[in-house]
Amino acid sequence: MTDIRWGILATGGIAHAFTQDLRTAGLHVAAVGSRSAASAEAFAAEYGISRAHGSYEDLVSDPEVDIVYVASPHSHHRDHALLALEAGKHVLIEKAVTLDAAQAAEIRAAASAQGLLAMEAMWTRYLPHMLRIRELIAGGTLGEIRAVIADHTQSLPTDPAHRLNALELGGGALLDLGIYPVSFAVDILGPAVRVVATGRLGETGADTEAAIAIAHEGGAVSSIATSSRAAGPNVAHIVGTTARIDIDRVWYTPTSFRVTATDGTVIEEYASSVEGRGMQFQALYAEELLRAGRTDGDILPFDQSVAIMQTLDDIRAQLGVTYPTLRETRSTPKEH
Repeated sequence: MTDIRWGILATGGIAHAFTQDLRTAGLHVAAVGSRSAASAEAFAAEYGISRAHGSYEDLVSDPEVDIVYVASPHSHHRDHALLALEAGKHVLIEKAVTLDAAQAAEIRAAASAQGLLAMEAMWTRYLPHMLRIRELIAGGTLGEIRAVIADHTQSLPTDPAHRLNALELGGGALLDLGIYPVSFAVDILGPAVRVVATGRLGETGADTEAAIAIAHEGGAVSSIATSSRAAGPNVAHIVGTTARIDIDRVWYTPTSFRVTATDGTVIEEYASSVEGRGMQFQALYAEELLRAGRTDGDILPFDQSVAIMQTLDDIRAQLGVTYPTLRETRSTPKEH
């Protein structure tokens, strides 16, 4: 594929951020779809998109679209990803990829059956500083990795009706914020084999804080904190037997880091130089896969996205959080 054409499904804040970065990277945004024709048209006008659709069905049916970015709330990721896959479109699905592991596995099965790319938009993994960190680890600079420590803590709206606090939309700190350090820890240390979590629930029953300890395959451990009601340092550390990496604020965005040996010697200092927010790198990687005729990647294979959702399911169960829409999905399969 030479000119890969993107379709944007939904027009909320994350869709604006992603589309702006696609424009920054010079990628082809061919169409946008919304439940409202007026919203789609306004979005298209803002970003110079030639095709605006007043329904998601029309967007995924557009012959001028090759890959759909699913930017709807967590509660709708499964349905909208399946809608696009069934229409023969590749999908890049905003994180968290679904509400739970079972839904993620449904997407995996549909993509495999159709021979299409399904990829989670965990954009942090594709940032230049993360690529360099993986190079350092692979080169043995840190020795044996023993631990990862990271937080994602923000002061976000407390309105019970806000998406972040609405259980029916998958609200709570875990799926919006906690997924970043959990995914990061799995990336660095491998699959989770045991999880212990505790936390606090807000007025709606959505989680507002969580402290998470994970034992990973191979014996290393991670320590994670997340909150939607208080802003913390938002830094991360990778601790090895010969050196450590300290990633500066805000670790999950383009930033800087230092590699420090156990004797205190600074081995390397890295500073990011990225235009825009940095969401374009995941899109560029998706395009590389499509041009190579591949339907899965190496940086975040979809099997790993499913496994991470299972870890989040385990954490959520310990926190006592239940999404009502999951009960509906299990009892009555939704039509597309």
